Amino acid sequence: MSEQAIIGSLLGTALGDSLGLPFENLSPGRGATLFPQPLRHHFFLGKGMVSDDTEHATMTALALAKSGDDVAGFARHLAWSLRFWVLCIPAGIGWATLRSMVKLWLGCGPSTSGVFSAGNGPAMRSPVIGAVFSDEKDAAKRREFVRTSTRITHTDPRAEQGAQIAALAAACAARAARPEEGPRTFRELLSAAVPDLAPEWAPLLDAAFRSAATGASTSAFAAAQGWKAGISGFILHTIPAVIHAWYRSPGDLRSALSDIIAAGGDTDTTAAILGGIIGAGMRLEAFPSDLLASFRD
Repeated sequence: MSEQAIIGSLLGTALGDSLGLPFENLSPGRGATLFPQPLRHHFFLGKGMVSDDTEHATMTALALAKSGDDVAGFARHLAWSLRFWVLCIPAGIGWATLRSMVKLWLGCGPSTSGVFSAGNGPAMRSPVIGAVFSDEKDAAKRREFVRTSTRITHTDPRAEQGAQIAALAAACAARAARPEEGPRTFRELLSAAVPDLAPEWAPLLDAAFRSAATGASTSAFAAAQGWKAGISGFILHTIPAVIHAWYRSPGDLRSALSDIIAAGGDTDTTAAILGGIIGAGMRLEAFPSDLLASFRD
């Protein structure tokens, strides 16, 4: 476990979330018109604020800190954090997450509160789990904690598979000696680390690998998949797009976030997950100082 990787993942999540938030649900063309490059904070008077994506990651990190290697304790801590969080009426909460929170308050435990959905909630929480359990000797533990986190809110197997992919990517980024090694290691380990992938994943991930290798933008990749209005909150759209942007710019957080935000759609979430992955492999001094200076929350 590397404290640097955990802090970097959380900070990358927060920056991606805050930079992507003003672009949320905009098409690529509309986003470029309203907020032209270069990428900077736009939320309020040139400052950036976070949404539920960062809150999910932070609650997960706190639950990990309180529970250590006790996965049952982790589930209890995270479930209680989510229960009280939803009482604050958080903006942007997903419908599946909201329904699972109602079930928690009605007496369901964290193992039975999830609802059948393939949304992005679990993937918001998983990069920091990957940063905590980044060593390959902890791979089984990482999978168990991601599974436990996922099932509190989502029971569709594809939601867990997407979260496992994001956690593996963050783990690979965290332990890479050079940024470009992270994506290579990720691709080598993917089939063994997530052996139960639904058949829909392979063509999308293969297309992402091929497209990124050509240098094509994530907007171009999304358009080639038919996602012309942007990347939706469906896990099978979000994760391949995130992996594409990571492959394209593994060591350049600003370029990677610019790339995925320009693709439109669920931009706060896609950028938050991507930031959590890339940030896990960054030292604090490597984060763009102007983006840190304009971040407020």
